[in-house]
This record gives sequence, C-alpha cells and structure tokens, in this order.
Amino acid sequence: MSSTTATAATPHGLSYVTPGHDSPWHTYLAQVDRVAPYLGELGRWAETLKRPKRALVVDVPIELDNGTIAHFEGFRVQHNLSRGPGKGGVRFHPDVTMEEVMALAAWMSIKNAAVNLPFGGAKGGIRVDPRQLSAKELERMTRRYTSEIGIIIGPQQDIPAPDVNTNAQVMAWMMDTYSMNTGSTATGVVTGKPVHLGGSLGRVKATGRGVFVTGREAARRTGLKLEGARMAVQGFGNVGSVAAELFVAAGAKLVAVQDHSGTVHAESGLDVAALLAHVKATGGVGGFRGGEALQAEEFWDVPTDILIPAALEGQITPARAQRLRTKLVLEGANGPTLPEADDILADRGILVVPDVICNAGGVTVSYFEWVQDFSSYFWTEEEINERLDHIMVTSLNKIWETADQHRITLRTATFAVACERILMVRRDRGLYP
Repeated sequence: MSSTTATAATPHGLSYVTPGHDSPWHTYLAQVDRVAPYLGELGRWAETLKRPKRALVVDVPIELDNGTIAHFEGFRVQHNLSRGPGKGGVRFHPDVTMEEVMALAAWMSIKNAAVNLPFGGAKGGIRVDPRQLSAKELERMTRRYTSEIGIIIGPQQDIPAPDVNTNAQVMAWMMDTYSMNTGSTATGVVTGKPVHLGGSLGRVKATGRGVFVTGREAARRTGLKLEGARMAVQGFGNVGSVAAELFVAAGAKLVAVQDHSGTVHAESGLDVAALLAHVKATGGVGGFRGGEALQAEEFWDVPTDILIPAALEGQITPARAQRLRTKLVLEGANGPTLPEADDILADRGILVVPDVICNAGGVTVSYFEWVQDFSSYFWTEEEINERLDHIMVTSLNKIWETADQHRITLRTATFAVACERILMVRRDRGLYP
C-alpha cells in the first residue's frame, strides 16, 4: 500500500518536515537561499526548488526466513523533473527518513544540472539495517519495494541507481522486477547494473574517480602539489577507497581513514592495498595493524592537506570546522558539511569542492549507461573515463569562473549555475494546466 504525501507550505518548506537546523533538508534550503541574489529575473520561480514534485511513502512487507512477516518503510522522492527523468540512488539504512530522502533528491537535481545532464533529481530508500537480513530476505524486500514504487519509475520517468548499502545485485533485482511487471526487459530502468545485464564499464569507480579529478583540478588551481600531500578519508567504500587509490597513485599519502568500524592513522602513510584487503576480509578499517587506532573524534584533528568526507551527511559541524587542519575538502558524500560550518571553513581559507560537483562522477557514468542501454552499443572503459574526465573538468571550470566573477564560494557558484539551468527550463516550459 502506498500514499503520496501532502505538500502544504510552512516556513520550513513542507508541512511534514520537522524543523531542525542540522537536518539535511534544512541544509539544502539554506544553500538554495544563498543563491537568490544571483538568479535575476528567474528568482520568481525559485520556490520551485524548495519543494519536491512528488514524494511517495510505501509499506514494504515481506516474509522472513523464519516465517514471520516484517514491515519496512520505503520512500521515493522526485524533487524536480523539468530537465528530464528523475535520477538518483536507493539506499538501505536504518536512519533513512523522508526528510533525508527529500534533501538527497534535491541535491541530485542540483548535481545533474551542474554537470548539464538531461535529468531531474530523485532519491529513494528503505529504513532497514540490511546486515540483519539474509540474502533471500534482502531480495524479497528489494523486489517488493520495486513493485511499490513501480508506479512512478521507468526509463523515461525515474531511473534508480546504487547508493548506501545497495549494489549491482540490488539493481539487477530491481530491473528484473520492473521488467516482469511491465512485460518486457527494460534495462534502462536502473543504472549501476552488472555489466552483463546492460551495466557500464567504469561505473563502480566513477564517483571516486570524479572526486579525484575535481580534487586534482582544485589542487592545480590553488598550487597544492599532490606529490607528498597528506590525505584523510572518512568512509572507505567505493567512493572513499577509489579516490584514495587514485590520489596515492598520484603521489599523495593516505594518513588517516575512518569508517563505521573505527579510525586508523599513520603519519608515514597507510598501505592502501593492505587496507583494502583488510576491509574486504573484516568489513571495516577497525583493527587494521598497519596503523595506530584513534578515537573517532580524533580523526578531525589529524593534520592534512586534503580531507575527503565520503560517508554520510552532516559530518562537518561548526565545532569540527573550527578544528580542521587541512587545506582542501573534497565532498565525496552528499551533504557532509553544515551551512554554518561552510562559513567557518571559508573564513579560515579552507577550500571546499562541494558534493554537487565533486561526487557527480557516479551519476555522469550512470548517464552514459542509460544512453548505452537505449542504443545497445557499449563503450570501452577508456572511452568512459575520457568522457567522464572531460565533463567533470569542463563543469568545474564553468563553476570556478562563476565563483571568481561573483566572489562567492564554489558551493554557491555550483548552485547558481545549476539553479539557473533548472529555472530557465521551468520558465520556458511554463505551467500546465
């Protein structure tokens, strides 16, 4: 059973949003408000950005292996579809909420417009700890969720992708379920699939590669040499680990890593290959013998040149921003920096390459996958990486020029470029009926 949420306006945007200055939705709204002075006559459409087009809440009942029935709450939010079909991941996490999914969908609208992809923004999730489910239970939950949101997804409507705790196998189940329900194989309904099911080469490493490419360009523009640069990474999944590998290959040192299992530090540099092997064997960086263990909060005090938050949102608080000892923050995660912390980092001269451009490599290669599925013609990994690098560098250059022109941060510049693109389409399409 599903229901579409109400959208009555309040000072905080929507009636079902709980006000909170550190909530993801509040962070997004604050970011949009900062763009208002740069929108010109498009400002009359700005309210469009502050409310999702469609928000779906679904009950996901499944039979567990022991025969009992369990219910999970699922969400799919389409923030803005003016520029094209919705695009955004699906996460399985015990802390998933409607408010979080709304913010993540909104950030996808900005991200897709920032790199000029023909997509709107969407996001989905289920409030669940997938580690507590067997493989069969996970499959049943995924398939039921897909059936429930099937009324609003499709290759030309809304295209899910992997996110936190979801992967190519989950996407394969989603694609198969949607295809069975519609009566024909629809490979383009999701991206991030296994390559043999219409997935794209280069997709798994794309987000981490995008973090590296934008970080490399930011370092070049600011005179930061990657050779010998000290780097810390929070979150060592596909994004953080891939970015770390690429930076180390470019000469940087990985001096600290933190994830859900612990924090490890080595001033002389951690062995990335050995750390990856440890994570694969144990599920986390905790207990890695190639470095010393730190308390969780000590991670933010490690002296670095480059910091990559690649875990969950809201990690860089004002208090942590005051303590950070770094030069460049590359946001591999979505919404890791609170607005007040953004101001502190700017005042301290710490450059932030924001999530909405920094981690856009994943959705860019998802776009490539979607295009390849429609044409049934697939590119080599070299072609994928070349096209990805070109789009990321070109997009960052446009944003940097905007930041220099208006003397604003890269985040505000990214929102300015993206919001202008979204609102121009909204204006020219008009209102119907």
